[in-house]
Amino acid sequence: MQAIPIAHPAEAPVARAISSLAGYPAAVLCWLLSAGVYIAAKWVAPEMPPWGLCFWRLALACLILLPIVHRHHGAMLALLKSRPLEIVAVGAIGLTLCQGMIYHGLNDTDATTAGIIMAMSPIMTMVLARLVLGEPLGLWKSLGAVAALAGMLVIVAHGKLDALVQLRFNIGELWIVGSAFCWALYTVLLRRSKFGLELLPLVVLLLGAGALVALTFHLWEIFNDERSALNADGLLALAYLAGPGCALMYYLYNQSVETLGASRASMLLYLQTLFVAVLAYLLLGESLHDYDLLGAAFIVVGVVLATAIKSRPVPAKA
Repeated sequence: MQAIPIAHPAEAPVARAISSLAGYPAAVLCWLLSAGVYIAAKWVAPEMPPWGLCFWRLALACLILLPIVHRHHGAMLALLKSRPLEIVAVGAIGLTLCQGMIYHGLNDTDATTAGIIMAMSPIMTMVLARLVLGEPLGLWKSLGAVAALAGMLVIVAHGKLDALVQLRFNIGELWIVGSAFCWALYTVLLRRSKFGLELLPLVVLLLGAGALVALTFHLWEIFNDERSALNADGLLALAYLAGPGCALMYYLYNQSVETLGASRASMLLYLQTLFVAVLAYLLLGESLHDYDLLGAAFIVVGVVLATAIKSRPVPAKA
């Protein structure tokens, strides 16, 4: 029988550090694949209606991941039987509405701007967590939320004060703001629901629920004669959205959470904005606008205030 190696106590921090470093490639690749979703969705937008794209992406990703979580099928079925409405509601908000709004928005705005606006979602999550879960916000997080909100308004108004005063906004960017809000609400609802299932099997359940809800919207599109007309490039984009851009992305995200922890893995989401800008420039010929840069600067300041600066604990009275 092979001997089991026993780690010396002094080696434990080193082992943890090596394990943590191993999680970064998975996290970086995860957000690179996620950035590719914006490019592929923008590419296929003229050939496929938004809810049809949402349905096929979620349904195919669910089918790809379902065999991987086969050991959890019993627990997944039990959860689905005991809390079906919650599963459907959370899946609809975080996957159907969030994704569908992005695809709608990309019909009227560029991928770069969409990626920058989606960087608002962690700030929105903090505010919603305060309102829904009662989690403390604090001075710096509040200032960060205000700065990030200012950045979002600069982008949506294209840097024009008169557009802001007269409420003249680009409809595509409003769809993306709605998507960012849905993702934040989804994150908070996941914390509140406490489904008690491992993350990847839970994601598969939510993908299935999201696909079911998206199907109803897609049938409405078909009824209104909004049909898909995919050519070879469109089919390739859909394959990317369902495979590397969804199934593999979620798998890598789970790997990074296990090794880095949820907080550090989630903070790397901001890499997505950078990757979207680079890929959109290289593949779609997009360029950054002045208002994108100004708005992004406000959002970065907001993120730093909300996450990097820690409030000093109030000393207890004797």
